[in-house]
Amino acid sequence: MATMGRASSGLQYPERFYAAASYVGFDGSTSPTKSKFSNSTALLLYTLYKQATIGPCNIPEPSTWKIVDHSKWASWNQLGNMSSTEAMRLFVKILEEEDPGWYSRASNSVVEPVIDVQINHNSKVEPVIENGNSYPEIKTISTENGSQVTQDKDVVVEGFGSVVVYDEWIASPVSGQRPKARYEHGAAVVQDKLYLYGGNHNGRYLSDLHVLDLRSLAWSKIEAKAGAESSVTLSPCAGHSLIPWENKLLSVAGHTKDPSEVIQVKVFDLQTSTWSDLKTYGKAPVSRGGQSVNLVGSSLIVFGGQDAKRTLLNDLHILDLETLTWDEIDAVGVPPSPRSDHTAAVHVDRYLLIFGGGSHATCYNDLHVLDMQTMKWSPPTQKGDVPTPRAGHAGVTVGENWFIVGGGDNKSGVSDTVVLNMSTLSWSAVTSAQGHSPVASEGLSLVVSSFNGVDVLISFGGYNGCYNNEVYVLKPSCKSTVQSKTAENSIPDRVSAVQNAADTPHAEAEFGARHEGKVREIVVDNAGATKKSKGDLISVLKAEREELESSLGKEKLQTLQLKQELGEAESRNSDLYKELQSVRGQLAAEQSRCFKLEVEVAELGQKLQTIGTLQKELELLQRQKAASEQAALNAKQKQSSGGVWGWLAGTPGQKEDEDDDE
Repeated sequence: MATMGRASSGLQYPERFYAAASYVGFDGSTSPTKSKFSNSTALLLYTLYKQATIGPCNIPEPSTWKIVDHSKWASWNQLGNMSSTEAMRLFVKILEEEDPGWYSRASNSVVEPVIDVQINHNSKVEPVIENGNSYPEIKTISTENGSQVTQDKDVVVEGFGSVVVYDEWIASPVSGQRPKARYEHGAAVVQDKLYLYGGNHNGRYLSDLHVLDLRSLAWSKIEAKAGAESSVTLSPCAGHSLIPWENKLLSVAGHTKDPSEVIQVKVFDLQTSTWSDLKTYGKAPVSRGGQSVNLVGSSLIVFGGQDAKRTLLNDLHILDLETLTWDEIDAVGVPPSPRSDHTAAVHVDRYLLIFGGGSHATCYNDLHVLDMQTMKWSPPTQKGDVPTPRAGHAGVTVGENWFIVGGGDNKSGVSDTVVLNMSTLSWSAVTSAQGHSPVASEGLSLVVSSFNGVDVLISFGGYNGCYNNEVYVLKPSCKSTVQSKTAENSIPDRVSAVQNAADTPHAEAEFGARHEGKVREIVVDNAGATKKSKGDLISVLKAEREELESSLGKEKLQTLQLKQELGEAESRNSDLYKELQSVRGQLAAEQSRCFKLEVEVAELGQKLQTIGTLQKELELLQRQKAASEQAALNAKQKQSSGGVWGWLAGTPGQKEDEDDDE
């Protein structure tokens, strides 16, 4: 008996865009939400709305005196020929970042399409016999977003270890309480358990933590708590990275409602189920989301992303997990352009590969390689069928192969799954998802787990017009995993930055190992050629050996020459250092002499100032003396000139003079 259920798929485009525009008030309706946005955000939403509904800017440039009108025109004109669909998706994405709860509030007045799905549908198909092989019967299962997928009945016996279909994504039945559908979450595998943290659902950031037992395929929710000695505040986040480290999970960066100034690293202890903040030192990178984080040895390599102001980044930082110290790397060469929602992988603990990602209006399919020994970027030439541009995809490495799944190009989800051989930089296709598959989504997660020595890729969640919470698995075939090993045995010569590293003694050992493998291939190939005689085989091996010895001799000679050049450079460096020290000594002596001269000049200045003061005092005394002498002279003249009355009186002045003479 079949039971009918109802599943809401959520609004897809363009209906989702029109609902968002109505919520903001751009459709002419009155909406109180316009005032919630900053001027820059409101301007960006306005221009995206114009681009989505009208197309490229088609109005003349207003006068610069009309500041508001000119700003609107300039912002709209900068979008160029951006497609209408792309503008719609960016409009909704920005609204979700600014107002995470918009959809739940707007949905009260929006009628969502409803799909009838059949639960426990019992479709039975007879086994198919093809080329002598019998394939198991299939059954139809329903997913939360309303789609129906077919699955082999006996695909999973114990976990994913008995997957019998190669290179095909298969929906896996699970038990327990499924996590809420989401995208831009973090996922990591530790000891046959898939941990899931955070993400975005309908514009709301999440903070829940779930675990899927990969043996029993049972979901359970972890009730995490803060540590006793920690004051961590677990803010909901999305666009973060979840990294397994020892018996812990590290949640690095991510978008939050109230972003901090710098990247935050939170630690979840799997034994105690507690969260704590990781205290770091040095200059931490600016807060961001959509970055890539890779574990190399005991260090985390952080590249790119988008900060809280929507500024795209292409900076490179390293966090040493032993010293807990951040270090910003100023690599040489041409780095990838600023981007977010890209993928990154590490090859042989030396090369960091960056693929795809996007800016605000463009998606990329370029590949960049960073040699972490020389810290030099190089854009290598890709071989094979290069994937289409995409962002929001996921990647995971299996040996030297890098599997890329999902993503989008601002128009639709990417359905193909591709693999890059990181030694030859050669692309090849693995499979393509059929229909509206959750695997063809943005913001999905991808991990790898091993069962009895067999690797299985596991995908969860994503967004492709609706949010997903299904688990899909893929078992790579020997062809997709091993085919690259029969191709070239080294990274192509086109990657000059990578190949230049072959000048070191370490590369000499790698050279010998590569050619040793070549000898083994020759032995295997010739052993199968029964038409060749034993003598011919020995001759071929001797010739190959001589050729290899000659090549090795050339490599050794080149290494010796480089060592000599290095010694000469070190000698010149030593001489220059000595000369620099001598110049520094002379400079110090000159600085000391200048200091003494400055002191002497200051003292002479003080003396000159004192002399000037004394000169002024001397002039004042001279004037006072002259005035006193003049006053005495005037008094004497007055006394000596008595006139007729003095004569009649007996001239007392003369008498006094006579008395004085006596």
